[in-house]
Amino acid sequence: MGVHTVNRLVSAGLQMVEKSYYLNYGRDIIAGWCKEYFVKLGAEEIKVLDIGCGMGDDLYNIKTVLPHGNLELCGIECHPPYIAQARQKGVNVLEFDIEKQTWPVADEYYDIVIANQILEHTKEIFWILSEISRTLKKGGRLILGVPNLLSLHNRLTMMCGGHPISIELLGPHVRGFTAPAVRRLIEADGYFKILQMRASNFYPFPPPISKVLSRILPTFSVCLFFLAERQMKKGEFIHVLDSRFYETPFYRGNQASSIGPDTTV
Repeated sequence: MGVHTVNRLVSAGLQMVEKSYYLNYGRDIIAGWCKEYFVKLGAEEIKVLDIGCGMGDDLYNIKTVLPHGNLELCGIECHPPYIAQARQKGVNVLEFDIEKQTWPVADEYYDIVIANQILEHTKEIFWILSEISRTLKKGGRLILGVPNLLSLHNRLTMMCGGHPISIELLGPHVRGFTAPAVRRLIEADGYFKILQMRASNFYPFPPPISKVLSRILPTFSVCLFFLAERQMKKGEFIHVLDSRFYETPFYRGNQASSIGPDTTV
């Protein structure tokens, strides 16, 4: 196979990836889960928090699928251009560091918390999940979207001796996620229970084929989406570190950050 042929194939593959990239965000999946929960609750009002809300697209979609719903939509964002765009869409945006601050939100306030394509950018994953466990109502829903380390294109890349694209060292992501690992993390010590998993996009195929393949082979898809329920367990997720030894000084709020279980009295 000649160099020109290889270049044409690569170019064609990149074009297909570009055309289907929007599927990575699973907007329809997230909006659908929110609508289902709103109907199930039958509540007069539903409160939704989107962590790393970007330009407010997920929250705007929720408002679109629930045009007559009484919604309180709030996002957390730190990038000024995104904040401006989100506020133009009617989203109340909070600005603070989700990894190093106690969130300015009351306990058990939100019905739904969304963390879509955000955890892969963060180190303090235990603190973030802990603040979600604190601010989410018991029985409330956590919607999590992450890139899939075991997607088809990542597997093929590694088989050829390359580095997985979803955690490229010269890139924005600092964590890799797979379906089994996410389940072990989210369900650790019983604070959350995963109810559903769905997937979106399938490189290098165009959208119509990607949608079919993602349903048939979700663990080979580009992105994974999880619907979890906040269980009735008291306390906060940060306490999963109390019985585990990790050689990393994870942030623990007003507790001492340490490499071992907390011993603060």
